[in-house]
Amino acid sequence: MMNDSLHTPRSPLHEPMPAKTLMIVGTSSSAGKSLLVTALCHSFARRGIKVAPFKAQNMSNNAAVCPDGGEIGRAQAVQAAAAGLEPSVDMNPILIKPEADSRAQVVVNGRPWRTLDARDYYPKKDYLWGQVTGSLDRLRAEYELVIIEGAGSPAELNLKEGDIVNMAVALYAGASVLLVGDVDRGGIFAQLLGTYWLLPPEEQEILKGFIINKFRGDISLFEDGIQIIEERSGVPVLGVLPYLHDLFIPEEDAVSLEAPDPIQPLRDASVDIAVIHLPRIANFDDFDPLVAEPGVRLRYVDSPGRLGNPDALIIPGTKSTVGDLRWLQSRGLADAIKAHARGGGSVVGICGGYQMLGQEILDPDHVESRETQMGGLGLLPIKTTFAGEKATHRAKAQIACANLASNVWLYALRGQTVEGYEIHMGRTTGAEAWLEIVERNQQTTQVFDGAISQDGLVWGCYIHGLFTNQNLRRAWLRSLGWISPAGAAPQSDPFAASLTYLTDTVESALDMAYLESLLQK
Repeated sequence: MMNDSLHTPRSPLHEPMPAKTLMIVGTSSSAGKSLLVTALCHSFARRGIKVAPFKAQNMSNNAAVCPDGGEIGRAQAVQAAAAGLEPSVDMNPILIKPEADSRAQVVVNGRPWRTLDARDYYPKKDYLWGQVTGSLDRLRAEYELVIIEGAGSPAELNLKEGDIVNMAVALYAGASVLLVGDVDRGGIFAQLLGTYWLLPPEEQEILKGFIINKFRGDISLFEDGIQIIEERSGVPVLGVLPYLHDLFIPEEDAVSLEAPDPIQPLRDASVDIAVIHLPRIANFDDFDPLVAEPGVRLRYVDSPGRLGNPDALIIPGTKSTVGDLRWLQSRGLADAIKAHARGGGSVVGICGGYQMLGQEILDPDHVESRETQMGGLGLLPIKTTFAGEKATHRAKAQIACANLASNVWLYALRGQTVEGYEIHMGRTTGAEAWLEIVERNQQTTQVFDGAISQDGLVWGCYIHGLFTNQNLRRAWLRSLGWISPAGAAPQSDPFAASLTYLTDTVESALDMAYLESLLQK
């Protein structure tokens, strides 16, 4: 159990002490930092510690919306949920959302700040560092423990001078640092030891442990490897984490989608769903609830040759609607999507994908691109016009669609409430909406959203997280021919089950007593 001394003393004669801090850095992107912070937040929270996550700067198009409408990285929202908290913009003060290879929208304290080329970002360091330290200070004043996540690698020598997310944060916070490496990629000795040796002495001093992640097979066979790492560095290995499968916990970014068909095999599937893997795909965790249903196969495709003959196609959200629509056309996927619809297949568009389903996209002020007008896929009678203000809302909506035929799958859901969130630029008009948004950021409103074809096969809307609504999700799946396998009950909350499994595994694999001792210093 956690030593009670972690709890910050509350004396009427003294200001509360700032929270203890622990930092997780990685040897590279996707080494496992986000999941480890998630597990540790949940571990300490269920011991009664007031713990919060923090990541100074996140580069991801997988975003979340806080209760006040502020936008942060999806990973930090997940970590907040693991800690039993609502997310806040202080947990991720800087979010970089790539729009092109060297251009990105920079979100600061939850709101769009500027769109910058890479070369123009680093000169803003002083201003951005002030936002980072301000957010961290506020969290430390409110909580007992803040678990900090780094980004990429702390040993990128060409970026060290402008570091506002890795070891500079650890030094500012006086945090003990743990370094996690991905053994599944190979070269774990070079990953851990090489990173350690490249750090300057003051940063080596605060690196207090290594964690080896994603080990397959018998972990006891790596005991000599642990000994070598500890002898060469003088730094202890806290544990070896196994490779965990079937975790329904949203990924931080789209790196996990780069392997062919990474989600689910065809076995025992009654429904096959293909999601278009757009270059600037955003919020792809929208589809995790579909994957969690038994009998559903969901896969990501990036060419007509990999499309096959799915029961449904989904065009997901994107940070660059016009750019990714151009990409669809150049790859032949636009024609394949239209052919799928003409053949009686289902096509769904979420957010940017919804915009693509329309007749045209207008951008007179060049908010998103240099294009002023671009034709869409023409599958829904809608038109989108981009405007300067970005919509970021938590939303509740009622299913309307009064004029739908009774044989359309959505008809039986009329009047039901669904929940989700909005992150989009632009306004879409031209069709009878099937959603009436009645609440945004806990404020009553009336906004109409979404369009659906008369036969119900082609539909879309702006609301992310739609498939977390069980009645809607299963009604749509049944319209595709989904049959839940006999004796297999769908999971009602796959995230909660995955979070418990992840946390239990991490607690059993790591030297938690040593980790706790770091927090008493």
